[in-house]
Amino acid sequence: AHTVITSSALNKANSSQEVFFEVDLPKTAFITNFSMEIEGQTYTGEVKEKEKAKKQYQKAVSTGQTAGLVRASGRKMEKFTVSVNIAANSNVTFILTHEELLQRKLGQYEIMTRVKPKQLVQHFEIVADIYEPQGIDFLEAYGTFISNELLPLVEKTVSDKKAHISFCPTLDQQRKCLGCEGTLIDGDFFIKYDVNRAETIGDIQIVNGYFVHFFAPSDLPRVPKNVVFVIDRSGSMRGIKMKQTKDAMLAILNDLAEDDYFGIVLFDSSISTWKESLTKATKENVSEAQQFIQGITDLGATNINDAVMKAVDMIMKGKRDKKVPERSVSMVILMTDGMPNSGESSVPHIQENVLLAMGGNMTLFCLGFGDDVDYSFLDVMSRQNKGLARRIYEGSDATVQLQGFYEEVASPLLSEVDLRYPDNLVNSLTTSHYKQLFNGSEIVVAGRLTDYSLDNFLVEVFAHGFEEDFIVKGQASAQEWDILYPEQEYIFGDYTERLWAYLTIQELLSKRSEKGNATAQALEMSLQYSFTDEEPEGPLIADKLTEGINAWTHSRISPTNFGESPFIQMDGDPHFMIELPEQEDALCFNIDDRPGTIFNLVRDQLAGILVNGQTIGDKKVAPDGKVNTYFGRFGIIHQGLGVRLEVTTHDITVSQDGKQAKLFCMDLQVTKDRSLTVTLRDSVRFVVILHKVWKQHPYHQDYLGFYTLDSHLLSPSVHGLLGQFYHGVQFEVKDMRPGEVPEKPDATMLVKGQELTVTRGWQRDFRWDVKNGENIPCWFIHSNGNGLIDGNHTDYIMSGLFKTV
Repeated sequence: AHTVITSSALNKANSSQEVFFEVDLPKTAFITNFSMEIEGQTYTGEVKEKEKAKKQYQKAVSTGQTAGLVRASGRKMEKFTVSVNIAANSNVTFILTHEELLQRKLGQYEIMTRVKPKQLVQHFEIVADIYEPQGIDFLEAYGTFISNELLPLVEKTVSDKKAHISFCPTLDQQRKCLGCEGTLIDGDFFIKYDVNRAETIGDIQIVNGYFVHFFAPSDLPRVPKNVVFVIDRSGSMRGIKMKQTKDAMLAILNDLAEDDYFGIVLFDSSISTWKESLTKATKENVSEAQQFIQGITDLGATNINDAVMKAVDMIMKGKRDKKVPERSVSMVILMTDGMPNSGESSVPHIQENVLLAMGGNMTLFCLGFGDDVDYSFLDVMSRQNKGLARRIYEGSDATVQLQGFYEEVASPLLSEVDLRYPDNLVNSLTTSHYKQLFNGSEIVVAGRLTDYSLDNFLVEVFAHGFEEDFIVKGQASAQEWDILYPEQEYIFGDYTERLWAYLTIQELLSKRSEKGNATAQALEMSLQYSFTDEEPEGPLIADKLTEGINAWTHSRISPTNFGESPFIQMDGDPHFMIELPEQEDALCFNIDDRPGTIFNLVRDQLAGILVNGQTIGDKKVAPDGKVNTYFGRFGIIHQGLGVRLEVTTHDITVSQDGKQAKLFCMDLQVTKDRSLTVTLRDSVRFVVILHKVWKQHPYHQDYLGFYTLDSHLLSPSVHGLLGQFYHGVQFEVKDMRPGEVPEKPDATMLVKGQELTVTRGWQRDFRWDVKNGENIPCWFIHSNGNGLIDGNHTDYIMSGLFKTV
């Protein structure tokens, strides 16, 4: 789908005004072009590598230049925002283009356009043209905001292979009421359709040396399935989440076919089952299982490893004992809301155990509830086992979300689907072997031809069906798209190549944990094809499939000008990091001391500013004996104004000369349960981030992070564990060599007249994504920063939260 959004605005005022362009687009889409036309001159945006783009964005915002930002906006959408200053009586036209691969789900494609003009629009229209060589089977178009009065304005013209949809309300038709300035246009506009299907090789399109193959045969009998539901009943599932899980499971069990076999595994810190082996889905067995589901109670911790192992064992035993049909499809559906903290709790070990146990004999689907789930863990583990993960958002419709996911995988049609193309004619092929094909879905394969003039080749598809093997062969041939659709060259000119690039990038990203150069290849292709996206945790502009990351960008700290001065932060266990823009590098170190220790972080005698922080420990020592410490309390003083601010994980307390403060000298901006920004008058800003930990976690507890903005406003004499770096530090790195860990080389650092052995690593920066953070490469200085910090870390220990000694 190729979408162009155009918005024109006229400044009728006698002075310049800021004009905003704000667009919601699907998370599965990529922005491929953005431009502005101002007084006849066109300004085109550039796609750049993420870190460079982020720095340029910050610089542009701070100097008043025009800059755009993409951030998450709800479950399925991202928001693109840009503003520009427009002179009096001038106009601006914004043009944003984005592309996405429409995924066929439950037998249809869906295009959603979010429409929120927030005002009456003189000329408003939505126009869509659809071109499908296989022919259009059905099509519907509607809007969540379209009333019965507006319904006739949705015009549809559908022929065999083309469709045209338009919605063009007049200014008066947009009004909420006669004479009102409020607009009815506020919601989502949907187009849903499917194409004609046949028991053939599917639809293959060849354009300019690239091809794409859409495969979704019709009228195939479903294949019986063996499914084990693995359900988290730990304490964190208490309340509405458990009720919604039960409601969904009752409906899902009703949907099982009688030739399916199923099992149920419950887990907290222990594992229990409904029955020890797979059971046929007869009405009697389903009814008994539903009674079992209704009796689930929540308690305990989260032992994911043993629960999935039990499910795998049940399926393998059913196969060994020939209890399940020989031609059946096996899957495990895991439902959880937390992180593994009982039994085997190492995420890499669990993933390795599951991969070895499943051995390619079954598929894993993971459903992650809410915001606290470790979604990336589930995502990787699913993909390793030929499945997928889906986030279930907390809300009144969570039951519907669960049922909707199950419907997508409820009816397997084929297994071990192998799409074959001539090796001597096709290279750079995307994934062409799939574990299953489900009813209502579609397989998409793209590739590059060795001979660009080639206009036909043989295609074969082999798979296991219900009672016999599925085998089809056919000839792919090129179509003259420019003749069929002469006015749509902008779509069909290179779309197969772009679709091939899109799929290739996705596959490179899914392999980045396995292959070190996959990330670099994906970045290079993203820049080449101008695929741009905002992705806080990954290293790419074009990273798309790590869904759980985007869900958290709403809690980010707003972009701020950090200039060319260092950016200093303290977060985690406790980790200190100094980012040095001029040297395009970062230094980091840890401080290890006993819980309860108070450290001086910032002291500026000229500005009269003092910041101390007190460490806290875990609730109890972990089984490995390691004592983790974090900052749990900060004291901030502005001595000239007599203001004291105490921040803990629970409270924020402000006093002035021992009395309640009148905050004319200090601005506090609080984002509930997330962050506090402290701005001292005519001076520095500090950001304190609250890291929330599950209350019933056996070891960890809430802790704080500390970030400094506008550090250049402090005097040259500023000091402290953090303050000493506010005006930079000079260093040189040489003699890089292998370290103890292959991906973390050692090197020699020359700093402050000393030679230190340092290690390349990374630390988390939570400026942009308060929940997940972002990995920042840095040189790690060992032994509590000795050699980098002035003196020893014990020199910075204070006797009280507001003390200077």
